[in-house]
Amino acid sequence: MSAPTAPRIGLLGGSFDPIHEAHLTLARTALAHLGVASVQLIPAAAPWQRQPLAATAEQRADMVALAIAGHPGLALNRIEIDRGGPSYTIDTLRALAGGTGAPVAGDARYVWILGADQLANFCTWNEWQGIVALADLAVAGRPGNEPEPPAPLHAELARYGRVLHRLPMPEMAVSSSGIRQRLARGESVDGLVPPAVLRYITQHRLYQA
Repeated sequence: MSAPTAPRIGLLGGSFDPIHEAHLTLARTALAHLGVASVQLIPAAAPWQRQPLAATAEQRADMVALAIAGHPGLALNRIEIDRGGPSYTIDTLRALAGGTGAPVAGDARYVWILGADQLANFCTWNEWQGIVALADLAVAGRPGNEPEPPAPLHAELARYGRVLHRLPMPEMAVSSSGIRQRLARGESVDGLVPPAVLRYITQHRLYQA
């Protein structure tokens, strides 16, 4: 009897400062269209390509947990927060692969989910070729960004026989930075973040001027 095929798991990393409805739509779209058993949301401990974050790692993890409550198939993965330090996708994938750095046999076990804006600068990521070796990539459109891989990434995908999965997600002009700015100005963010997350933000007085 042959060994069972390893389950495919979607991975959605980000600062989630705060998590918002576009993040949830992306996660649910990936769950519906990628044939994955689950989508794990991975808050970064310290994103190396970003300015210092406004909320703490624990607060951002709390908000992710609140946002995905009641959404079957979505889960919080604390691997980067628990590891601490700068968050590099390659380190996370190697850890999830058992620390060996070797891809799982057969279909790729992991599918890294990202927006077209991230796809455009993917080749600036730390050891990006290693990421392609360990995971499939799935991309959704963002306003002003076409989900086409840069030429070096296209060549690396071809080298490993991987397909860039495109997610049929409507473009949503919502961002964490825009939400933080609205909150700092005392403006409403109703409909942009889940109600439970908004209650948490209010309770902990986050993102105020």
